[in-house]
Amino acid sequence: MRDLSSQLLAWYDDHAREMPWRVSPADRKVGVRPDPYAVWMSEVMLQQTTVAAVRNYHRKFMGLWPAVRDLAAAEDADVMAAWAGLGYYARARNLLKCARAVVSEHGGVFPETNDQLLTLPGIGPYTAAAISAIAFDRAETVVDGNVERVMSRIYDVHTPLPAAKPQLTALARALTPDRRPGDYAQAVMDLGATICTPRSPACGICPWREPCAARLAGTAAELPRKTPKKKTPTRHGIAYVVRREDGAWLLETRPESGLLGGMLGWPGSDWRDAPAPTPTPPLATDWVALEQEARHTFTHFHLRLQVMTARVPLGVNPERGTFVAHADFRAAALPTAMRKVYDLAIVTLHPDGVAG
Repeated sequence: MRDLSSQLLAWYDDHAREMPWRVSPADRKVGVRPDPYAVWMSEVMLQQTTVAAVRNYHRKFMGLWPAVRDLAAAEDADVMAAWAGLGYYARARNLLKCARAVVSEHGGVFPETNDQLLTLPGIGPYTAAAISAIAFDRAETVVDGNVERVMSRIYDVHTPLPAAKPQLTALARALTPDRRPGDYAQAVMDLGATICTPRSPACGICPWREPCAARLAGTAAELPRKTPKKKTPTRHGIAYVVRREDGAWLLETRPESGLLGGMLGWPGSDWRDAPAPTPTPPLATDWVALEQEARHTFTHFHLRLQVMTARVPLGVNPERGTFVAHADFRAAALPTAMRKVYDLAIVTLHPDGVAG
């Protein structure tokens, strides 16, 4: 088993991907150690997001808040605005909670052990293992989708996911070495991302080609097996976009719990399985219904929002929301679903019919 780990580490020394938060194998050999703060931030950003999408966001965040104390002291709104476009905004809220906990409870120093890391907000078993292994070189077993795929193929495991998770984790644990566990964890993930890919795995250049049971059985391309997913449901709602005659926009802060919690957005209805039977606009005025819906897909459902727009005079008092001056309004800071609403509404609400 350990021979496999040594083979993979030798491959990683030559083929490790370059990432803003990663210390290369060559640098690690001469004593350079990863920044736990940078590693933690990358792992939070990479949850349900690709490496390609995260690279620039990571650089931006590290430029704005280069240390955990800087992030802990940041304004929530500034962090949310910088996060816009990455999606899954609960991660951004947990990013702030965790940074503040590291400062208040650990003196601004990330704990090293898996158990200690698990006590921090927003850090689950995978993230704790990844930080402990990559940042502190502890022999933790790090299992993401790439690792599951590699394990299912090297051992020809046909039990479908998610039922196979315990078995695949045990197999991954047996391969985790005591020497260079942080590099090894990244090596397995790199192998899955670049060679042992979901479709058309490049078995001919894989460092584990010879011992791979699925390659020998001719089943690599069909693994890992997965339990068929249920059909993704569609939910419906209404978004009300109001612009006052001085250019101000009517916005409201969404409840802390639930999707887009704590984010600014347009007043609207609940999101239901069917369109709301009774509209609940934030104020009484002449509303214009746009022909095109704003559509967005979250992890577990598709969202279709009917967009209602209105122009109102000064002095109007809405029942919900607060007017934000145009000079203080940044459409780019809106969560993606709300930005899609804005992109449709601006055509009717901007004097020139273009975004502004």
